[in-house]
Amino acid sequence: MGEQSRETSTAHRSGESVETKLLRIAEKARREPKFQFTSLYHLMNEELLRSCFAGLKGGKAAGIDQVTKEEYAEDLGSNLKSLIEKLHRMAYIPQPVRRTYIPKPGSNKQRPLGILCLEDKLVQAGLARILGAIYEQDFIGDSYGSRPKRSCHDALRALSWEIEEGPINHIVEADIKGFFDHVKQDWLLKFLEHRIKDTRVLRMVRRFLKAGISEDGAIRASEEGTPQGGVISPTLANIYLHYVLDLWFEKVYRKECTGRARLIRYVDDFVVCFQYQGEAETFRTKLVERLGRFGLEIEPTKTKVLAFGRWAETNAKARGVKPETFDFLGFTHYCSRSRNGKRFRMKRVTVRKKFRAKAAAFKEWIKRARTKRISEIWETTRRKLRGHYNYYGVTDNFDGIMRYFEAVKRLLVKWLRRRSQRSRLTWEKFNRMLDRYPLPEPRIVHDLIRHTACF
Repeated sequence: MGEQSRETSTAHRSGESVETKLLRIAEKARREPKFQFTSLYHLMNEELLRSCFAGLKGGKAAGIDQVTKEEYAEDLGSNLKSLIEKLHRMAYIPQPVRRTYIPKPGSNKQRPLGILCLEDKLVQAGLARILGAIYEQDFIGDSYGSRPKRSCHDALRALSWEIEEGPINHIVEADIKGFFDHVKQDWLLKFLEHRIKDTRVLRMVRRFLKAGISEDGAIRASEEGTPQGGVISPTLANIYLHYVLDLWFEKVYRKECTGRARLIRYVDDFVVCFQYQGEAETFRTKLVERLGRFGLEIEPTKTKVLAFGRWAETNAKARGVKPETFDFLGFTHYCSRSRNGKRFRMKRVTVRKKFRAKAAAFKEWIKRARTKRISEIWETTRRKLRGHYNYYGVTDNFDGIMRYFEAVKRLLVKWLRRRSQRSRLTWEKFNRMLDRYPLPEPRIVHDLIRHTACF
């Protein structure tokens, strides 16, 4: 379990802010990778929780206690004082997560949502800040999800560099079946004990894991998985996969490879690049065994080894077939060439399923909102378009975001026509509206070609 832990003064210096204490803890964790922290829980104080409260978004649905952020803020000082008193007596008991369902755009299915009580969000956010200070020093560089100063676009940029500049010929596209629902809680707590010996932190994490789920008036236990919709869940997911997947790949499997190999992960979504097919095939087989040890399974229909890289297109054409593609973080990746045709390029386009879901979500919104004031509809449409461009506006995907822009315009015309039968909206009138009140035009926001040294 690592070297014998000892009390450290880094977290007890009086007069220091919580942020400074967390920075000291982070530095300690970085300098001593085997150090086990025994004194962390006292950081769950008013300063930390007040900061976490400020970071919570307002206007969100309430948990089973029906308390909103706005209501909690009316007597914030007193509420925080009471919460902290319960926390430090270890009398705080998390409430079950309220489960509800919302329509899944583009299908007849429904998507489950987990809604926490406000105080549970606060406590989880505080614990996540403390755990993050330690584990940010341990996580591998190619883990990108739910980490400060890292994003999905950083993961995509790293993938571009690896495939376009390296000797990569094969990709393992993997999908873990129902990851957040199947995390083994006992294993997760064992992993936490590698770094944390503060029993109060461990007990509070366990309480959140066991808090249960409230659905249709009934409460059922949560014997496996992480808190659905929980603020702390992405942090716990990263810790779990750090030990289950990342370290195994970096310290064990990659060292057995004779060719280039690199794993790039965004929370539970990951791809692995290989130089040699045999090592990619062996990894897929061993991945099933490795995940199985910790209660996880891959989704067979979404997990495969495919030829991909600078020679894949040529080899596929020689066999009379199309080169294979793979999906990662909402984009379909395919083999292509630079504009002058001289250099291999990996390009991306919005995954068709994602495009249909986004268009369906806009359709459902405009159906409900079509009777609102035009100015309100226009402003919300602008926000939705900017949000879409901010994610999908990446190098080579201009056509993808243009298709979304055109779909949004068609849906606006269709549903605004139904506001009134007397003054039917024509495309000519709509285009005049656009001239007067323009919508954001598609634009590339993220350059994935301009690689940086860190990748």
